[in-house]
This record gives sequence, C-alpha cells and structure tokens, in this order.
Amino acid sequence: MKKITLTSLIAMFAFAGGASAANVIDGNPLYMPKKGHFYSVTDVESHTKMGTPYALGEEFGYGITDRLAVTVDTVLMEDNAFDEFAWDNIGLQVAFRALDMKGWKADAVVAYVAGADEINGGGLYVHTKTPKLNEWFKKDLMGYTWTAGVRGGYTAADWTVAGHAMFDYMNSESFNWNEKGMHDWRLGLDAQYVVTPHLSLLAGVEYTGITNDKYAYANLEGGDVKNAGTWDGEFGVNYNIDTTKFVGLYVNGSMNHQGGANNDEWKWDRGFGFGARFGIDFEFVTCKLNPANRPDFFVFILIFRNFLFVKKIAFENIDF
Repeated sequence: MKKITLTSLIAMFAFAGGASAANVIDGNPLYMPKKGHFYSVTDVESHTKMGTPYALGEEFGYGITDRLAVTVDTVLMEDNAFDEFAWDNIGLQVAFRALDMKGWKADAVVAYVAGADEINGGGLYVHTKTPKLNEWFKKDLMGYTWTAGVRGGYTAADWTVAGHAMFDYMNSESFNWNEKGMHDWRLGLDAQYVVTPHLSLLAGVEYTGITNDKYAYANLEGGDVKNAGTWDGEFGVNYNIDTTKFVGLYVNGSMNHQGGANNDEWKWDRGFGFGARFGIDFEFVTCKLNPANRPDFFVFILIFRNFLFVKKIAFENIDF
C-alpha cells in the first residue's frame, strides 16, 4: 500500500494555538493548554502524486499544569477506497515549559512513537485486499522512535516566531540502543501572523539530517549517501472561529538528498501534500451544588414534582 506521511510541521512541533496569548488555540507554534484544559487537533491530508490515499491524524492533549502538558497522537491511512488501510502509529509526548517570561517561551520535549518502520513500511495494523497478508504488530514492519529536544521563541500581539531542535533515535525494538538504530537531527522554524482576530497565516520549514547514512528513509538502491537528509516546508491559513476553535487549510512539500533515484543530489519530491485541520481547546466542568444555592435547587425539585403530579391527575381524568 502506498503511504503518505502527515508533515504538519506546526502540529508536529507545537501543539496548536495562539494570538497574543500562547494558550489560545489558533495555530500558534508555542501553544500549550492551560491547567485542566484538553485540546484536539485533527488533520486530513492527501497528496497530488500518490494516487488516492488519505491520511487522518489526531492529536489529543491535556494540560496537567499551566507549564506541563501531555499529548497522544496517531495516524490512520487508506488507499483504494478503503480496500487497503493502515493504523500507522501511536505516540506519546510530554512537554514542560521551562521558560515563560512575558513573550518569551521555551519548552523541553520528550516523545515516544510506536508504528511503521520508516524504511520497510508497515504499521500497527495493515489491512490489504488479501486477508492472509493482513498484519497486526508484525515485528519486521515495526519501528520505535524516542525523541528529545527543545522548542522556543517569542509571541507578540499579532505574530509568533519559534524554533525547535529535536534528536530522534529509531530502532526495531523499544529499548534496543545498539549501533544498528537510525539517528537523525531535526532543526526547524515556525511562524504565525495574525491578520485579523479571525484569520491567521502560518508557515514552517524543517531540516532533517540523517546521521546513519545507510538508513536514509527513501530509495536505497543507490547505496549509502553522505550527509543524507530532507527539507520539509508548509504554508497554511487558519480561520479562527473563536479563541477555542479553528479550521485551516494548508499545503506542504519536500526535497530530499537520500540517494536512490536522486543519484546523491538534492531534488524536489514530485507533487505536494494538501489538507485541512480542525482544532479545539475545551475543559470538562464538574457540576457541584453550592450550599448557597440549595434553596433554589429544592424549589426546582418541588416544582418538578408538582408538575408530574398535575400531569398524573390530568391523565386520570381523561375519558378514553
């Protein structure tokens, strides 16, 4: 099954929200949910040169405190009108806001992802047209990635600029630290400009440097590549429904230096990705009975009881 990858830089390296406050969910790359708040960012993406596959990504997070948040994310993909589909991966991320000084923000980030092997494909579950070829957690097609890094930047009244530096280690087992794993560095820059309270422009660029050249992601028939890597970029427009919800459209593209068909040269990938995104920040409110309001509560119960009694009397006096 052909695969596409959600390359939403803004959703990948930032949670999702902000204008003048970096906890307003509207696309700010330094967004972090407030204590007790949940958030959800859902992506639907496709690609112009990959037939008809679609990817559905979900990122769901919670603010443990105003400076500590945890996120779970996953990706589902389909092809050939769902004749083929895959549950690609599931990940866990923890972010701690180490610096929060006026407009300056900085976070320490650690993450773990279990899912598709970047070289051999696969995923948590792969469904094909041939039932006997369906795979569920097949070891040969699984990869496990640990990530550690930082992100930070400055948020002003109508713009935000943020950078990030991440180190990834991927192997066929979660705790296999030998030299056969794949290592890469990711360095990126994300920006948001608030045109109006309801309209934001977003852009991001990221360089991934693969330190284990023989494990370059793409075609391997060309042999090892020195200084293998990729550049990914994205541009998006968000419509901010209010301070807790947004919808957006975006496009992204990549160029890579990974050998194979590229013959050890930097080349643009054919086609581009495009998609839509919806984000929301919310909290569950527990209803508690305030002692000061108890008289009103009991008056309500009394009225409701009398209402039922009146209905009963009326019903009993109806001639059928």
